[in-house]
Amino acid sequence: MNDIQLREDALFERISALIDLARKRVKTAIDTTMVYTYYGVGHYIVEDEQQGEQRAQYGQAVLKNLSARLTDKYGDGWSLPHLKNIRQFYLTYSKRLNTVYPIESTKAILRVANSPEFVHNADEIENANPSPVISETPSRKSENDQSFTLSWSHYLVLMRIKNDDERRFYEIECQKQDWSVRQLKREYGASLYERLALSRDKEEIIRLSQEGQTVEKPKDIIKDPLTLEFLGLKRDSSYSESSLESAIISKLQDFLLEMGKGFLFEARQKKFTFNERHFYVDLVLYNRLLQCYVLVDLKAGDLSHQDLGQMQMYVNYYDRHVKEAFEKPTIGILLCKDKDDALVELTLPEDANVYATSYELCIPDKATLQSKVKQWILEYEESKGD
Repeated sequence: MNDIQLREDALFERISALIDLARKRVKTAIDTTMVYTYYGVGHYIVEDEQQGEQRAQYGQAVLKNLSARLTDKYGDGWSLPHLKNIRQFYLTYSKRLNTVYPIESTKAILRVANSPEFVHNADEIENANPSPVISETPSRKSENDQSFTLSWSHYLVLMRIKNDDERRFYEIECQKQDWSVRQLKREYGASLYERLALSRDKEEIIRLSQEGQTVEKPKDIIKDPLTLEFLGLKRDSSYSESSLESAIISKLQDFLLEMGKGFLFEARQKKFTFNERHFYVDLVLYNRLLQCYVLVDLKAGDLSHQDLGQMQMYVNYYDRHVKEAFEKPTIGILLCKDKDDALVELTLPEDANVYATSYELCIPDKATLQSKVKQWILEYEESKGD
């Protein structure tokens, strides 16, 4: 290959990268513009035409006619179910946002966003000023509340979450972790919010809805239970610990995502020798946010006090012989099918960096977990009042 060909290839790659970046930005701009557009349409439907009243009898007839007229003018994309979703979107998010939406801007956005030549009308989009002026409500102040930053597909999932705090948690996680819609559905279906809430006190539960999941101390990475439905193991069948380990390794990416933020894989069946005896740690992970090793031991059956003592020994070994001076103390996690919290509390010292968490091979029942969270908060508040 001669120098001219190399130069042409390099030029092609640079231009291709620029075009790809531009297309990505255009898509993001389109998604953002459409979300604001739908919010504006919902504003008109609910506030102007209904005078703010949520009258069920209004919706069917008027929305059906509106759908037909919008479809006739702008083409497909304005079906009756879609308008109902838009209306629900506004009802859900108008509780949090106080939005001033100029009429001229709304009309321009609607005209441009539904035009086949959308990408050729950048000047009109810019002049339309699609981002409304948003002020925070007195009850909630957060920099995350200042705009819609996700795709419409994300909001279709989020607006169906009835609990405001839970919805806000998933919205923040989508923004911070760049979750796809598929990942959002999986985490919501697996009750991530409830499982994290059950591992925290009331103040930290409130933080979940304001900041999402934060990782500042060892307990922040604990989920109970851990949901491993992606392993494909049957709940009622018998399986060995080696089978569980092999299933995890085959689905390592999914396992690390389920473990939470900042996890990296280092080794399986990590061998270390002490006093001429060999020991093996099932999984050695590293958490880059906490800057520490995380040792995981897998238990296919019930947890025993011997298991807890063994993990404590593993943690002590890593702290004294493996970790560097700049690293934080090692964390030990026993992943078991069932555990006795009283046994764990009695066996381990109060300052132990060892945790026992159960796992489920199917998606946990969301209603049951929600009930547990409510009961837990109630008991916590009663204990604080005593």
